[in-house]
Amino acid sequence: MATSPCSSSGVSSSSSSGLGADAGLEIRTRSVEQTLVPLVSQITTLINHKDKPKRSDKTLQAIQRVGQAVNLAVGRFVTVGEAIANENRELKEEMSVACIEARRAGETIAQLTDVASLDHPESDSHITIFTDKTGVVKAARLLLSSVTKVLVLADRIVIKQIITSRNKVLATMEQLEKVSSFQEFVQIFSQFGNEMVEFAHLTGDRQNDLKDEKKKARMAASRAVLEKCTMMLLTASKTCLRHPDCESARINKDGVFHRMRLALEQVIEIVTDSRPNGENEIAPISIYSGIKEFKNKVEGLRENLYFLSKENLSTMLEVILEHTEDFTDSAYTSHEHREHILELSKQAKMELEQLVSVWMQAQNQKTKDLMEDLEVAILKTCQCMNELKREVHSAATSLAADLLKYHTDHMVLKALKITGAEGNLEAVAEYTCKLSEQKEQLVEMCRLLRHVSGTEPLEITCIHAEDTFQVTGPQIISAAETLALHPSSKIAKENLEVFCEAWESQLSDMSMLLREINDVFEGRRGEKRVYLSLPRPGEQAKIAKLGLELHLLTSSVDSETEKWEDQENEIVQHGQGMSSMAYSMYLFTRGEGLLKTTQDLFHQAEIFATEGTKLASALHAFSHQVHDDDKPLLLLEAEKLISMCKQLQITAKASVQGKSATFTKVDACILKTRNVMTLLCQLLPLCCKLLRKNKAGNGCLKPAPPWREDRIRTGTNVHTPERRAETFGIKSLENHVTNMTFLESK
Repeated sequence: MATSPCSSSGVSSSSSSGLGADAGLEIRTRSVEQTLVPLVSQITTLINHKDKPKRSDKTLQAIQRVGQAVNLAVGRFVTVGEAIANENRELKEEMSVACIEARRAGETIAQLTDVASLDHPESDSHITIFTDKTGVVKAARLLLSSVTKVLVLADRIVIKQIITSRNKVLATMEQLEKVSSFQEFVQIFSQFGNEMVEFAHLTGDRQNDLKDEKKKARMAASRAVLEKCTMMLLTASKTCLRHPDCESARINKDGVFHRMRLALEQVIEIVTDSRPNGENEIAPISIYSGIKEFKNKVEGLRENLYFLSKENLSTMLEVILEHTEDFTDSAYTSHEHREHILELSKQAKMELEQLVSVWMQAQNQKTKDLMEDLEVAILKTCQCMNELKREVHSAATSLAADLLKYHTDHMVLKALKITGAEGNLEAVAEYTCKLSEQKEQLVEMCRLLRHVSGTEPLEITCIHAEDTFQVTGPQIISAAETLALHPSSKIAKENLEVFCEAWESQLSDMSMLLREINDVFEGRRGEKRVYLSLPRPGEQAKIAKLGLELHLLTSSVDSETEKWEDQENEIVQHGQGMSSMAYSMYLFTRGEGLLKTTQDLFHQAEIFATEGTKLASALHAFSHQVHDDDKPLLLLEAEKLISMCKQLQITAKASVQGKSATFTKVDACILKTRNVMTLLCQLLPLCCKLLRKNKAGNGCLKPAPPWREDRIRTGTNVHTPERRAETFGIKSLENHVTNMTFLESK
């Protein structure tokens, strides 16, 4: 289904000078918003000039130059807009009208500011900015509105590209579903892969450009589904081709195609800001958001006793307490948490009753004593809600931590792979039941975490995780059943591996999500900032490749650290910290995670290098316990580490200017981080080997001195200044508008 882009773009923006754009337009992307900034700045300069009785020649010339600069820039801007109109018939009429309006408004502003050559610019015989300020404001509003329309219409072309790309993907998917031979499948899948790469690039740019963090999170979730499902589609389709009469293989493949279509549809809904059949999206209400709104209303009584009714407050509390039943009714909530939540729910009702009683009295008689009683009632009600919020947070996060720890060994998945390869249908059936139980636990965990996630983007991530477990569980089961029916099939085995990896990956993502939720709750994380998108396609392809290598190295390091019996060992601690930071840098290359700007990345690289230096110090301390035969190699590796970390620190701290230099620095930081991680992959097994030799009684270690206690705290920088998102799609228009900035405000 091809969706029209015409309803998706709009603009609603105003400046402090009262220059509002067309109320029917709403700016939804940062690129359009930022392109308008210089224009608004210049017009504001004209509108807000000081009306002095005597004006110098310098002031008159400055005003005239601003007016001329605006007119010239608008002229060039309109020329580009008209070229776009000629290339896109469906936009030609609207674009042409907007361009004519913009040109006319620009010329009017130039005429009204043509004052430098006049002896008496304020004379009624000459209509100028001094005699007709209303005319300037009117022309300015028309200019803003028309330029905004041109930008929004140009933005529709980007939307059209995404829709066209989606339609290509859908058409090729239909061909893939119908193929009956491997040769034909391979040819079509190659085409499909190229189309998915194009779609990923277009939607990735759009995701970075969206202003709405909620839409950005939904887009990220949909794109993650498409990325993972591409590999699933490959193996599921190959399995079906290899075993065409196998029902479980067909079910497995159909599930992948269905999920991909849903994800593609959601991307288009976000891009066009529309819902199928005109439906409105109904967002589930979380306990956190309910409590926040309830407290705002309660605290608002300090300023106004009459702005809402007691029924309104009572209804809000009832909704919150209904949601707490998700916790009290859950089989996975501990008895202690359940009792505390019930007690606090009861207390909340009592506190509200007391508040309403005092509130009603204060409405009738506003005495000092009653207002003091009202303040006490407000404080007690809010305190009770805070305690309820803390209790549900504790219930959800402790359950999540326990479940994630319990399922880290992936025993059920391992058992399914083994029994499937043995062709043991009875055992596979037994373990599929266990996986279904695990799925229900994890789905419940996601539902409870959503209530305490703290931000809308994290709520959406929880919903996405819930959907992933709901869908992937049955797909693993159908893949395992297929393998059990065809135990010698290599492709059936590979297919099961792919779905199991998706499950394991989602569990890993849940650990990160849990940390983010705790960060928000404890106030360690500020507002989300914009990802500074990477240029397309050359530079990003290179950095994405480095990021993928970094991801693989973090997996290797994590695997090595897990082999150590003493997880409190300082070498292990530093290794784990470095791996965690390297993983954050990998996520940056994907436009995900807590590192939102290049400045965040550089700061993280500095901390990573510092952690590496501390690891080198720990290795030196460790070398004092190693006898002469083993010491040289260990010290050599430690010195390598110090040198590499020093180079990374120099690179991360180096000052650069300009986009090209910035991305060269990004590339260098990730490359040097990768090299350090490569060395770390060699160091960890070496140190572990030396420790094991000691335990085996080979006496390679001397008596150990006490380990140092000054372990570093790792994390991301959440205080760096926000950088604006890289724009795309309407570059030429943006460049012409940017040329309007010629003068500072006088």
